[in-house]
Amino acid sequence: MNIVLINLLPHRDAKRKKRREAFYAGVFASIVLGGLVLALGYTVLSEMITQQQSRNDFLKAENAKLDSQIKDIASLKAEIEALRARQDAVEGLQADRNLPVHLFDDLTKDTPTGVQLSQIRQDGATVLIQGVALSQERVADFLRNLSRPDGWLEKPELIEIRSQIAPAAAGNAARVVAQFQLRATLKRPTPAGAASGATSGPAPMAKNPS
Repeated sequence: MNIVLINLLPHRDAKRKKRREAFYAGVFASIVLGGLVLALGYTVLSEMITQQQSRNDFLKAENAKLDSQIKDIASLKAEIEALRARQDAVEGLQADRNLPVHLFDDLTKDTPTGVQLSQIRQDGATVLIQGVALSQERVADFLRNLSRPDGWLEKPELIEIRSQIAPAAAGNAARVVAQFQLRATLKRPTPAGAASGATSGPAPMAKNPS
């Protein structure tokens, strides 16, 4: 005997229900997958941010070290400059130490007969000289002698010259003399030049008796 089964349930509703369940399952799976992707992305980004922050902290620390080293270098440069300035000052003093000796030695050589120096004053590199000469020609000879290139004085310049009557000395009548004032520039040697000048001064120059 054959039994025939008849489905009395509405098959359309059953199919619709299955499709709805499959849709909900797909949506849920998508939500779960999206959540996992977001969680993974957040974890990766957090790790990247942490690493970048570590790099930034390292760079800040290195920059602080460099700033400290730069300050130390600047301080060392200032100390070096101060030491150089002191060394230059000492070398300058050593170079100028023998200048008065050279000055008086030159004046002794360059002062012609008939010229008497009464005052010598130095103001930095400028030397002021006052004196009395038997004639204006003797003053001109004195200026020419001071202009020699191997001396320690240069650029001699006559400031003033005037005639005056010298008082009579014992056995001599009063006479007219030339009172003069001049200036010259004292050469500033280098330490090496000063050292060589101390050992071998300028060659003597013949005096012009005029």
